[in-house]
Amino acid sequence: MKVLTVIAAISALAAGPSVPALASTGGNLALEVLSSRADQVSGGDALVRVRTGHRLTVTRNGEDVTAAFKPDLGGRTATGLVTGLSDGVNTITASDGPRRETLKVRNHPVSGPIFSGPHQYPFLCKTERSGLGPPAVDNQDGQGMRVAGGWSRDCFAPTVTDRLYRATDGTFKAMPSQRPADMTTTTLLDGRTVDFVVRRERGVINRFLYSIAMVENGWNGRAMYRFDGGVGIGHDQGTLGGSALDPYGLGKGYAILYSSGTRTSTHYNLILGGETALMVKERFVEQYGVPLYTVGVGGSGGAIQQYLYGQNYGDRVIDAAIAQYSFPDMVTQTIHVGDCELLENYMDHNPRWARWDDRSALIGMNASDTVPNAYTGKPGSDECVKGWRGLTPLTMNPLWTSNNDPEWKQMDPPGVKDTVQWTHWDDLRNVYGVGLDGYARSTWDNVGVQYGLRALVDGVITPAEFLDVNARVGSWKEAADMVQEGCPFTECATDFDPWSARNARSGDPAPRRAGDPVAIRNVTRSGLVFRGAIDIPVIDWRHYLEDQLDMHDAHQSFASRQRMLDFDGDAGNQVIWFTDARPDGPRFDQTPEALQVMDEWLANIRANPSRGVTGNRPATAVDRCFATDGAQLAAGPHVWDGILDGRPAGACTAKFPLHSTARVVAGGPLKGGVYACRLQPVARAIERGLYGTWQPSPAERDRLEAIFPTGVCDY
Repeated sequence: MKVLTVIAAISALAAGPSVPALASTGGNLALEVLSSRADQVSGGDALVRVRTGHRLTVTRNGEDVTAAFKPDLGGRTATGLVTGLSDGVNTITASDGPRRETLKVRNHPVSGPIFSGPHQYPFLCKTERSGLGPPAVDNQDGQGMRVAGGWSRDCFAPTVTDRLYRATDGTFKAMPSQRPADMTTTTLLDGRTVDFVVRRERGVINRFLYSIAMVENGWNGRAMYRFDGGVGIGHDQGTLGGSALDPYGLGKGYAILYSSGTRTSTHYNLILGGETALMVKERFVEQYGVPLYTVGVGGSGGAIQQYLYGQNYGDRVIDAAIAQYSFPDMVTQTIHVGDCELLENYMDHNPRWARWDDRSALIGMNASDTVPNAYTGKPGSDECVKGWRGLTPLTMNPLWTSNNDPEWKQMDPPGVKDTVQWTHWDDLRNVYGVGLDGYARSTWDNVGVQYGLRALVDGVITPAEFLDVNARVGSWKEAADMVQEGCPFTECATDFDPWSARNARSGDPAPRRAGDPVAIRNVTRSGLVFRGAIDIPVIDWRHYLEDQLDMHDAHQSFASRQRMLDFDGDAGNQVIWFTDARPDGPRFDQTPEALQVMDEWLANIRANPSRGVTGNRPATAVDRCFATDGAQLAAGPHVWDGILDGRPAGACTAKFPLHSTARVVAGGPLKGGVYACRLQPVARAIERGLYGTWQPSPAERDRLEAIFPTGVCDY
């Protein structure tokens, strides 16, 4: 399938159903698929509700399935799991005397895809490692990989269920036939105390491992989808993380939904991730019915997923989001993260930048003369080094990946790992597209970017320093021209190169790189960029980690808010919470309180749907900040003033200083997301006063023209 066709299909699916979920032509008889959209059914079954008649008959492709339907409370509807659906279009018909309703249902294989595009190969199966046994043999056409004696393209393994208990040492153990002495109890949301025994279902959906777990006889009717973070480049089934058995959520009676395909350490294709989340949610609804609500919980990449899935699929995956350590999305982070090593290489080889505290003037992120540096063994580091080092080659270099899983060496044919272009761009080649050189198209661009511009205007750096950094900073080579990384990313006998300098373009002036316009256009409309189009409750919470040079920049919560404001002028469905983590790191988890607030918020929405999300916010669903022990410091509509407006700093703003990125320092917006800036001639920039009080001399103007022959950014 062509890339543009895939993207158009994704956009159409995100926009609205092409097959109605509810079909009715008269009277009160109607059919509705509860477990998914009618055109996105998977696995051969669907939970269907029918508005009943006196002599109801339901058929599937002409075969009577009425026995599957049981009356719901009140007797006006009946619900049943319709099984035996064939791949493709199926017809479900409800009849009552002369009345007749028909619903077209499109079923897809449990292995997918539904809308994410062609499957990725090679693909490393991990069912055996995860306790599900070897993958089922499904083909021998050479496109799969031989694992544990069998060939598998889709890494499928039969579903298994087991029982676990929470032990006094804090672990989950297999439940024996008799009550173990070290079993704990738990107190549910309704106040009941029960043995902490969990029923868990595991299997494979959309080629990824999934888990559904809940306390036996203690489900509170609510579901929690746990999303995990990390950075992965695909071609891997992944494994189930620890949050699949979230002890707090399980202990309160939530059903916990989880998939290795919604764990960004497995991959960052969040079209595929969204599809997987929809399919896992579908499985849950088919087995247990529609929950009171599903709340998303997860940090970093897990928070990104909540923002994107809330935008792309409304409430079909989650009804609310508790986004921890958030970014608006991943794909626009590549813009400024790609600056880090270029700027670090420049500064590490220039005595002017020996003082680490000074480096924020160029990178925007926090820097410290006292934080230990793992690469130098001395005090002094910054967020580019401590937080982001290694992400540039992981994203951009097709020859290097941090995925050195020994299981790849067992694949047949040998060397299959070497056939992969290990880049973020290639992992999403269905979106970005593939160039004439055979490599996935890349969006990364720094043409016209004036590094350190705001520092120049503020008098932090001199015109000579501004000109020098922009002349020498360089850019990245094309994927086809990159070579293997050196130490510390490969063997470290010699050739220390933490900056990936061998894959950078240098000179004086060093050339800049233009992003591929096709790639930029494709990703912008793909659903991978958070545009702010979200209308579910969001509690965006993070520990304040700026002093620790953590990669989870505090300003990113406000980048999401600004995008929401830009979309429709309203961000009332998002509240931002910070909990202090200074000086020694996090001490208090605000997530349980966030879950309590969200429970009340969603109850208000159910009771008063006409008031909408913002109109149903409880008193505690407001912007807030907290001390290290979780005690509230300030709350209300103005605590974050001064960040996205010109007002004096609010109480929380003053307490928690924000940093930015290299692109913000270069004049870009706090919300980020500018892949390739609009250009203006250097002369026009000077005329407009872009450089503050600096009036370049003729020689300096000539230098600017040489550095930026096509112009400078006009944000």
